[in-house]
Amino acid sequence: MDGFKKRLSESVQLRLSVTLSLAIILVALAAGVFAFASAFEETHEQQDDTLRQVAMLFDRQQMTLRYPQGPAIEGDDEESRVIIQHLGDSQQASGTTDETLPLPFPSSLANGLSTVEVAGEAFRVLVHTTARGERIAVAQESDARDKDARESAWRSLLPFLILFPVLLLVVGDLVRKLFRPIEVLAAEIDQRGEQELHRIDEQHLPLEIRPFVVAINRLLTRVAHAMDSQLRFVADAAHELRSPMTALSLQSDRLAATDMSPMTRERFVPLSRGIERGRKLIDQLLSLAAAQSASARPLSTLSVHDVYRQVLEDLLPLAERKHIDIGVESAQDVQVVFNEIDLFTLVKNLVDNAIRYTPHGGRIDLSVVLTQGWVQLQVKDSGPGITLEEQARVFDPFYRSLGTDESGSGLGLSIVKAIIDRTGARIQLGWSDEVERRGLCVTVWLGHEGLRFTT
Repeated sequence: MDGFKKRLSESVQLRLSVTLSLAIILVALAAGVFAFASAFEETHEQQDDTLRQVAMLFDRQQMTLRYPQGPAIEGDDEESRVIIQHLGDSQQASGTTDETLPLPFPSSLANGLSTVEVAGEAFRVLVHTTARGERIAVAQESDARDKDARESAWRSLLPFLILFPVLLLVVGDLVRKLFRPIEVLAAEIDQRGEQELHRIDEQHLPLEIRPFVVAINRLLTRVAHAMDSQLRFVADAAHELRSPMTALSLQSDRLAATDMSPMTRERFVPLSRGIERGRKLIDQLLSLAAAQSASARPLSTLSVHDVYRQVLEDLLPLAERKHIDIGVESAQDVQVVFNEIDLFTLVKNLVDNAIRYTPHGGRIDLSVVLTQGWVQLQVKDSGPGITLEEQARVFDPFYRSLGTDESGSGLGLSIVKAIIDRTGARIQLGWSDEVERRGLCVTVWLGHEGLRFTT
């Protein structure tokens, strides 16, 4: 019960449904009671009219009375039959039950309708004085009258009994349909990506919801401006730092070529590595800002093998220093319509990440296949892999797996994820060796509406 009260206080739809249902129930009960009482009373009035018509018929036709003798006529219903007798004959009544006529009605009954009890049975009696001056009594058992009246009243309730559940179903369905635009709107917003901050179309929404949607649109606009400002700041800061870091790198290279004492050389090497890491961090910050930018990019038909070849040419020296066997595993090439810089950046960051975390003498395999309308890129390595607990966090900027000594900025997979989200692609992390649960296998599916694939 407490759970229902909580839902009732939190849900406008449930509160509206319950309120309308209770109102329908109360109105239906009131209308049903009124209809039942009205039908019951109306049936009694019709029965009284029947007694009057019988009395008038007897008077108009100047009928004579002869009380029945012997067995009852077949088909005669004792409960519902109408009894006619001279009121003065009541004194001649010989029985103490209502089975023989005449019945012992009081001779003092006044003209008109009245209810009289005879031998333990209630009768509705109409006393009428005929044109000949005779007083007659037209009577019928009250139980039979009440039974007919109740049956008529219950029949009058049938439309209510049919309409009541139908009306509750219609109200429930109507309330759900009225709130459906909100559910559709919520689902639409929930399916948006992080970079999809365009306005919500409020023209097809009810007037009551539009102010809320307008407020959301204003918030989306402010968030978009804030994100653009942040991206511009990161890009501008990285761009401004690139020149001095490049100059430092050049000075470091020149200084490395000069004669130094062993102690100076020992102190210079960490400085040179730090400058190189800073320069690479700035380059990755620029790549991340470019990947997160929502600006349109030109598409072109690219050979995946050509992209692999360019990436391997750039990163092969890094792989050779660790004696890593790296190469393309698939023989069949696939061409995809994609932005050239995006695809190169995506593959390069995946391969660079694999090289960094693959131990000396390890292996890295690149492959591509066309399956069910998607281009599937795969990068497998023989490194330690990424645990299931960390897989959701490795795409966060500057996050690096625990327990690793590899140097890096932690931006590689963040850049990959930004490109994935912006282009509508998909990415999945798994194990290269499912049995030993070792090695990282990164699978990327390129493809969404509008892209074309050729082999």
